[in-house]
Amino acid sequence: MTHERLERQIRFILEVDKLKEVLRQTLCTQSRRAENDAEHSWHICLATIVLAEHANEPGLDVLRVLKMLIIHDLVEIDAGDTFAYDTARMRDQHEREARAADRIFGLLPADQASEFRALWDEFEEKGTPESKFAGAMDRFQPMLLDCSTQGAAWKRHSVPAARVLERNGFIAEGSSVLWEEAARMIRRAVEAGHVGGSG
Repeated sequence: MTHERLERQIRFILEVDKLKEVLRQTLCTQSRRAENDAEHSWHICLATIVLAEHANEPGLDVLRVLKMLIIHDLVEIDAGDTFAYDTARMRDQHEREARAADRIFGLLPADQASEFRALWDEFEEKGTPESKFAGAMDRFQPMLLDCSTQGAAWKRHSVPAARVLERNGFIAEGSSVLWEEAARMIRRAVEAGHVGGSG
């Protein structure tokens, strides 16, 4: 039983290595190459450790937030990355990702599969303080990279400032402090011409 459990865990670990191959629309700040999903997951986890003190919820379970963030994009191995401003692909995003969650988490032993799926569902539902902060960080990190690369992804897809503000307004659900800072950064991006001011 123990060996079978270990085999399943190792199979899962090898499977999720594929996350390194899923490219995102955001760019790395130095090389300006596309960030991959594994880099995104690492970066928001580290950012969460640094910024957790700014969460709206004082007694936040940071470990639970980190668990959600480290697994939330594993579904993109099957479902692919859906660009935050691609309304057409967002229509069936949850269904595609839920199927992927069934398959990928199903590689694990039953108890871990159940735990990971529950964490993924909690992240998707955004009903707990932890999932709200996780969701806030999942929006703050790409917005930070977009602002730090002169709006490269926004420009490439002709995303107007109004949509950037609308999309990222959720940050306030997890941290009003981080949303105030994000709004300031977006305003500066508009002033610098890094994101369109209309639309």
